[in-house]
Amino acid sequence: MAKYLLIIIAVTCCLSTIDAQPLYTPRNVKEAYKNGTRSFDGRPGRNYWQNRGRYDISINTAPPDRNIRGTEKIVYVNNSPDTLKVLVIRLIPNIHKPGAIRLNNAEPDYLNPGVTVDRYAENGETKAWHNNDQDGTWKNVRLTRPLLPHDSLRLEFDWHYPISLKSNREGMIDSTTYFLAYFYPRVAVFDDYNGWDRMDFTDVMEFYNDFNDYTLNVSVPKNYIVWATGDLQNPDAVLTPSYARKLAGSYKNDAIVHIASPSEIAEGKVTTQNAVNTWSWKAGDISDVTVGLSNHFAWDASSVVVDDATKRRASVQSAYNDTARDFHQMVEFGRHALDWLSHNWPGVPYPFPKTTIFQGYADMEYPMMVNDNTTEEPMFSRFVAEHEIAHSWFPFYMGINESRYAFMDEGWATTFELLIGRSDLGVERAEAAYKDFRINYYTYDPADAEDLPIITPADALKGGLGYGNNAYGKASLGYLAVKDLLGDDLFRTCLHTYMDRWHGKHPIPWDFFYSFNDAAKQDLNWLWNNWYFSNNYLDIAIDKVEGSTVTVANIGGFVMPFDLIITYTDGSKETRHQTPAVWKSNPKSATIALSSGKTIQSLEANGGIFVDSDPSNNKWKAR
Repeated sequence: MAKYLLIIIAVTCCLSTIDAQPLYTPRNVKEAYKNGTRSFDGRPGRNYWQNRGRYDISINTAPPDRNIRGTEKIVYVNNSPDTLKVLVIRLIPNIHKPGAIRLNNAEPDYLNPGVTVDRYAENGETKAWHNNDQDGTWKNVRLTRPLLPHDSLRLEFDWHYPISLKSNREGMIDSTTYFLAYFYPRVAVFDDYNGWDRMDFTDVMEFYNDFNDYTLNVSVPKNYIVWATGDLQNPDAVLTPSYARKLAGSYKNDAIVHIASPSEIAEGKVTTQNAVNTWSWKAGDISDVTVGLSNHFAWDASSVVVDDATKRRASVQSAYNDTARDFHQMVEFGRHALDWLSHNWPGVPYPFPKTTIFQGYADMEYPMMVNDNTTEEPMFSRFVAEHEIAHSWFPFYMGINESRYAFMDEGWATTFELLIGRSDLGVERAEAAYKDFRINYYTYDPADAEDLPIITPADALKGGLGYGNNAYGKASLGYLAVKDLLGDDLFRTCLHTYMDRWHGKHPIPWDFFYSFNDAAKQDLNWLWNNWYFSNNYLDIAIDKVEGSTVTVANIGGFVMPFDLIITYTDGSKETRHQTPAVWKSNPKSATIALSSGKTIQSLEANGGIFVDSDPSNNKWKAR
């Protein structure tokens, strides 16, 4: 009997394995699970670790002088089990050097000599630094003494670089308005599955940083306003009393306050009239800091309650050229975004004390900062701001390796963009915009790059068509498919479980997949495999109708939800929604019983935002 019981158990295990459809896992990620830093239930493993730093940065600039000069002290803590003989230092402004690896063409005004490190020291000991030994955006630095596990190291940098005349994600907005991003030397991420992050910054890939504590001092001439990541520590030292009071008041209520106008700044009313003012900021447990500064940008502010339980407010500020008509409404747009996203989707209170929307050219997100274009269409400006603010949760709260797994943040921001759009514009207009802006150009382009699996590392796609669609529209549809499958309540539980486990850490796709499986108490690998690991696309068709039974073929392969719209001979209509579960037993074909006691005149399979690449075979009519 025991012998047969063992056979039964073995067969059951094999069947369970087949049913589970295990996910492809790269060899380096398998090692992380083997080492116990990640767990198959989706939680951080018992041996999970990540490194961090304390950054004390001081910079000074005096536009129109383009030189940015800085000094920096870093305390870097090695929480890993490894002895580090080398550090990787990121020098991202080197993207402007003529020899840098870029995925876009560089105009002459974009190019400059990059970063010059004037002094480098380890634990107080000055060491030689060779500025011209490479043109890339990172550098291996061999340590004088290895950094042992659970020990720390003090680094010091003095550096300077010329801000780029051509503004994109960072650079000159105009001759006296600068936006500084990626501006300081930093220690690259050393993680449990990939080791040192030596990926080139190509001006396409985005963020992967450790969570650090920052003190930032920005010295500028009088009559310059500074906006930056973090909390302003010394408003009374840099602002005249009445303007400091206006700023303080904006933190406490919903009213939109015009802190300062360009004319007030020009008249010397706003800032303390020292020759140089040093603005001081602090931000804790955050992945990056950025700075905007100007001597003629208007400044608006307000705040909004983002956490009903604690009544915590977040500040919303904007900085803009007064001629930008859409930016006169930008604080209102920002307040709405923080309110809606905090209370609906993702439904986690905005995790930072502030956001500032700065008028630039990038349409780009940073922790507590947004660098957005001005447009002639305020509603489109609101749409862009909502998308960039949505990134506050992904990747800045969650610590995603966006450079490698862009779908883990852009896909979520695109999903939230649709969900808030339905509230802003109504379902019909929002979905039409989503299809037009995010889905149609993917669906109707049969190029082979479009069908590469979403899990394909973003850096391997080199910025082509596959990158954009895998990161944004296609990935968003995958999230919406699982939302449709689980229903809003269970989907929200799964999303919050994942976020609770991994915020402030470095989740990778398998942590997301397994955390959802665990929270849903379902094996969703069949759906993850179908959407994220396959070469599928969107195309279903009505195959045949026999009496009250319809068979729908899944030609493209994605387990997409759809509506079956039924018209009966008596003129009545009925819509039956089919979740992705309809494909679970057979992803290529679904048979649906339509017993209603009525005779069917015609049928249509309509995917809605899951835009069918060949809708010509989606209808059937009785002869």
